[in-house]
Amino acid sequence: MNAIARYAPVSARVLLGLIFFVLGLNGFLRFLPMPPPPAAALAFFGALLQTGYMFPLIKGTEVIAGVLLLSNRFVTLALALLAPIVVNIVAFHAFLAPSGGGPAYLALILELYLAWSYRDAYRPMLASRAVPAGPSRTDTPAPTPWRGSHDHSPAA
Repeated sequence: MNAIARYAPVSARVLLGLIFFVLGLNGFLRFLPMPPPPAAALAFFGALLQTGYMFPLIKGTEVIAGVLLLSNRFVTLALALLAPIVVNIVAFHAFLAPSGGGPAYLALILELYLAWSYRDAYRPMLASRAVPAGPSRTDTPAPTPWRGSHDHSPAA
């Protein structure tokens, strides 16, 4: 395996993690200056702020997902949490604020690349017919730490 293929997913994960960690924190602490948005974008931001919960929920999710990506823990969960946020950011820039959409498209590319890189982890989630987990259909359930091997009660 060549060096680019080996380190590209790690680099993309760290870069996407930094983007969402820093910009998520900026939503709370406002340490990065933001240019004034167009009127439609300002109305959208105003609506998110008016709810009282939506903006903190989005920015909190960004911070948590960014930390997960940076720490290389629960990466596929972080990508799943960020997917609708990335779609909304891209749509925001496509329809409400076309200027300054570069970072949005970078985040989309990184998200798609990482989803492809971790595609095996998503296969069960994309099954057309999923079977719920539960007790086996046999008369004798498998022993578990809380059920002794001599307990032969029928499975519910």
